[in-house]
Amino acid sequence: MSYIQASTDGRLHSADKPSLSPLNRGFLYGDAIYEVWRTYGGVVFAWDEHWRRLERSAQALGMALPLAQAEMFKQIRRTVAAFCRKTGARPELYIRLQITRGAGIIGLNPQLADKPNYVLLVQELKPPAPEQLARGLRLGLAKSLHRNPIACLSPAWKTGNYLNNILCLREAVAAGADEVVMTNLAGEITESAVSNIFFVRGGEVITPPLDAGILEGITRAAVLGPVARAAGVPAREAAVRAEELAQFTECFITGTTREIVPVAAIDGVNYTVGPGTVTAKLQAAFSEFARSSTAKHRKLRVLPRLRPVAV
Repeated sequence: MSYIQASTDGRLHSADKPSLSPLNRGFLYGDAIYEVWRTYGGVVFAWDEHWRRLERSAQALGMALPLAQAEMFKQIRRTVAAFCRKTGARPELYIRLQITRGAGIIGLNPQLADKPNYVLLVQELKPPAPEQLARGLRLGLAKSLHRNPIACLSPAWKTGNYLNNILCLREAVAAGADEVVMTNLAGEITESAVSNIFFVRGGEVITPPLDAGILEGITRAAVLGPVARAAGVPAREAAVRAEELAQFTECFITGTTREIVPVAAIDGVNYTVGPGTVTAKLQAAFSEFARSSTAKHRKLRVLPRLRPVAV
């Protein structure tokens, strides 16, 4: 396993070393929220967008954040610096921040928690393999379970409770798929285990609406907005039912670390993958969008610059 640098409430350590009390509510009950960022050229991408979603998740759970945004960014820089010192490398990074309600005596009552705590994890980014991008993923519909209903545990909240996603993914992987497609109780497509999903029909991009019960993805919003406009591709939200999958010619999933990944098939329905597709056009547009976005936010650089070698 490649090295993962951790920081627990500001204490730097290797991620394989213990740092949380067994009474931590994130461990006991999944009483936690989190966000994941990635870098481009050593600059954190969509810092503000992810932070605002973190604040919405915290508000929904009635959870206080342990640090203000600026202070947390300082801790991220500090954790990244420790990662670079330990590994001697400066790769593109995966940065995960998890916040829990804290620890306390055993019991579900949130008032038993002492104070919120955080854990930062920094490791080398592991993007999809080139061969995976070339051939596309094979997805499978979850048939025994459905996505959490919004009225029960909203998928819009990015919490530490992922059992619904895990069990749906387990079913799909057991059937030979790379990823899962989950439906809501009405039989509408929602999302995959960790990504939003898009379809293409007649040159138009369609993705399930937020009220289907999905996470409001940061990459999803970019694809629906500036990326689709730059690519000259119409894009909109619309409900998609499982029985309608064969009506589409292309499919892809999106996420912070995955960007845009083509889908080759969902169960027995095949989709077009490769050069000349709408998906490929959006991939190129997203790469330019991410490059230009980080170029405008150099203050969000976390990787230390290499010092020139004296000659």
